[in-house]
Amino acid sequence: MWGHRSEILKTTWGFGMDLQLQGKVALVTGSSKGIGEAIARTLALEGATVIVHGRDKAQAQRVAADILASGGRGHVVVGDLTFDEQVQRIVEEAGERAGPVDILVNNAGGSGGVKESWATTEPASWTTAYDRNVLSAVRMTTRLLPQMQARRWGRVVNISSLAATMAPASSPGYAACKAAMNAMTSSLAKAVASSGITVNAISPGTIHSDALDARFREVAAEKGLADRDAPWDAIERAVLPLFAEVPVGRTGEPEEVARAVAFLVSPLAGYITGTNLRIDGGLSPVI
Repeated sequence: MWGHRSEILKTTWGFGMDLQLQGKVALVTGSSKGIGEAIARTLALEGATVIVHGRDKAQAQRVAADILASGGRGHVVVGDLTFDEQVQRIVEEAGERAGPVDILVNNAGGSGGVKESWATTEPASWTTAYDRNVLSAVRMTTRLLPQMQARRWGRVVNISSLAATMAPASSPGYAACKAAMNAMTSSLAKAVASSGITVNAISPGTIHSDALDARFREVAAEKGLADRDAPWDAIERAVLPLFAEVPVGRTGEPEEVARAVAFLVSPLAGYITGTNLRIDGGLSPVI
């Protein structure tokens, strides 16, 4: 499979573009599942050596093992990015196992599964969310930036959210964190632009995940719209309009986010920096 790259690229991208990621080392935080896992797998497919990160060692090892079994190059680092000493250890282990990191994808974070309203939100939860999303990315970036600057080449991609620019009434702390990541992206891009380093953000919209799948099925059953065990396309068709009026009429797939990341971190995207790429099926009204 891996010996026929042109065929793989045609299958993945629809055409034979070589993203020139052979020999690059990529560290993807929070890549033991979900969007992060899709990013790790896609970068490995494109020839990069991928450092799979997570807090669950077994999950991270599963992803890395699959990459290796498919002929790719992958390693595992484990740790909590809200602790400085663990971040330092992760960076050191990544360097020992794969060499200097060329590409950093700050994907770890998320809402933590907590749903808050303005009636229930507490400052402490905002602090926790900020540490998990923004400061975790800052810790990783500031430790890896010097080696990128020394080599005068590097890529940083921050996984934000459409919530940053289309903030919902609920989960205000999470939306504020992602808005901060967008501002951080813009500032850093300007600071390192002359060093051969690009910094961009990606804001996914409604992306299919295990959690979203379960929630949609729950709503479908509660409202009598479809059987809980119906095929996904039937669930999606019935429930998506209740959550978001997505113009393309479907949820996105993690691989669609991953392919955008793969392009942005490639040498082919060297003139793209400071951007916030929305992958939302046309949901955002912002041009």
